[in-house]
Amino acid sequence: MASRTPTTKDQARALLENLPDDVTWDDIVYELAARRSIELGLTDAENGRVTDASIVRRELRLRT
Repeated sequence: MASRTPTTKDQARALLENLPDDVTWDDIVYELAARRSIELGLTDAENGRVTDASIVRRELRLRT
């Protein structure tokens, strides 16, 4: 039998299960936002929507 792809709800549940029992609402919100941000960044990278760090440094006039 083929395994199904976990739903977003399944993934959120798994994330919550891995947090300590004394987790705060702020911790939960942070973990969910961090995970979403990482997922979006990975999708951008997979689709070529990235900028080389040296270009960003130059545009922001940061030291290299």
